[in-house]
Amino acid sequence: MKSTIRNLNSIRQSLWVLCLYFAVVPAVMAESPKTLDELIKQVRSDSVLESRELAEREREFRNARDRQASLLQSAKAKLAAERQRGAELKSRYEANEPAIKDKTERLHERMGALGELFGIVRQTSKDMLSLFSASIISAQLPDRKETAKLLAERKSNPNIQALEEFWHLLLDEMVQAGKVARFEAPVITADGQESRREVVRIGAFNAVSDGLYLRYLPETGRLVELGRQPQARFLTLAKTLEESKDGIAPVALDPSRGAILSLMVQKPDWSEHIEQGGAIGYLIIGLGVIGLLLAAERTFSLTRLHRKMLDQRQDPEAETDSAIRRLREVAQEHPKLDAEALGLKLDQAILGERPQIKRFLPTIAIFASVAPLLGLLGTVTGMIETFQAITLFGTGDPKLMSGGISGALVTTEMGLVVAIPLLLLHSWLNGNTRKLIYLLDEESAALVASRGGQVRVVSG
Repeated sequence: MKSTIRNLNSIRQSLWVLCLYFAVVPAVMAESPKTLDELIKQVRSDSVLESRELAEREREFRNARDRQASLLQSAKAKLAAERQRGAELKSRYEANEPAIKDKTERLHERMGALGELFGIVRQTSKDMLSLFSASIISAQLPDRKETAKLLAERKSNPNIQALEEFWHLLLDEMVQAGKVARFEAPVITADGQESRREVVRIGAFNAVSDGLYLRYLPETGRLVELGRQPQARFLTLAKTLEESKDGIAPVALDPSRGAILSLMVQKPDWSEHIEQGGAIGYLIIGLGVIGLLLAAERTFSLTRLHRKMLDQRQDPEAETDSAIRRLREVAQEHPKLDAEALGLKLDQAILGERPQIKRFLPTIAIFASVAPLLGLLGTVTGMIETFQAITLFGTGDPKLMSGGISGALVTTEMGLVVAIPLLLLHSWLNGNTRKLIYLLDEESAALVASRGGQVRVVSG
C-alpha cells in the first residue's frame, strides 16, 4: 500500500512539472506584448486559462488515484482469499498425509517382487538395445530397436502387452541367429557408392553379397564392404553359399560376429610386409633372388657335369666334353712320365677343374652370411626410430610402440628367410662338388695305377 501511494505521488509530481513546462514554454514563445496594458491583459488571460487547465488535470489525477485505490483494494482482497485457500489446502494435505503414507506402504507390500521384476526388465531392455544396435540382424529388421528403446527409457511400469512384445523380440533374436536369410538392403561399396543388392545373412555372424564379405555399421544402420577382403578360398566359399538355393553349403563363419574377420583383414599382406622392411628389406630380397639364381645355375651345371663324367666312365670312347676325358688326355699327352710325375700332372689338372666346379659357391655362402646381418642392421635402425618416436610422443599409445617394434623386426625375419635356404643350398651344392672332385680323384688314381705305380692323391 505504501509503495503504491509513493508511486502515485511521484507520478503526480511528474505531471505537475510537465504541465508547468507546457504552460510556460508557449507563453514565452508567443509574441511579446508592446505595452504594459497589453502585458497585463495577456497575463490575466493566461492565468485564467492555466487555472482551468490545472483544475482539469487535477480532476483527472484524482480520478486516476481513486481507480488505483480500487484496484489495490481488489488485489488485497484476492490475496487474502488465496491465503485462506492455501491454509485450507495445507490443512487438508496434513490431514491426508497419514492416509497417503498408509496407502503407499500397502502399494509396496502388494507389489512385492514385481518392482524388482520391472527393474530387471528395464536393465534387460538396455542390454538388448545395445545388442540389437550392434547386431547384423538389424540390417534386415531395423524397426525392432524401437520396442527395446521404449522399454529401456520408460519411467512407469510396463504392461503385459509390452512385456509379451519384448519376449517375442528375444525369441525372434534367437531364431534369426540360427537362420541363413536372403534380403534386399542398401550396401556401401569400397569406393563409397551405395547400391541396393541381395544380401545373404549367416545368422548373427556374417553377411555376404556378390561374393564379398560385409560388415554392419551401427551408427548408420548400413552394410558396407570390407576394405580388404579375406583370402580367396573364403571368398570362394561365400560365392558358393550365395549360389546355393537349398541343401548344405560350406562357409567360413566368424563366431565373434565380425571381430576376428576385422582383425584378419587388417593383417598386412606380403607386399605390405615387404614395404615395412624399407630399403634394407629390398636389399635382402635382392641378395636372396641373386643367391637363388646362382644356386639354380650351379644345380644345373653340376648335374650336367656329373652326368657327363658318368657317361665318360661307362663309355671311354665317348666324345663328351667332360673333366674325366681331359684327365685322360693329360695322361695320353705324357706317355713317358713315371707314375709319380703323372700323378703330379693329374693333380695339376684337377686343380684347374676345381674353379669351374666350385664357381659361385663362395658368393652363395657370403649371401647366406650377410643376409641375417643386414636384417639385424634393419632391426637396430628401426628400434632407434621407435625409441625416438617414444621420446617425442611418450608411451601413452601402445600401438605406436608395438607397430614400430614389429616393423623393425621385419628385416630380421627377412634376413633369416633368405639366409636359411641359401645356407642349405650351399651345403647341398658343396656336397655335390665334393662328389665330382672325388670322381676326378678316382680317375686320377686309376690312371696312375695303370702306369704301374701307386700314388695317393689327396683331394682338396
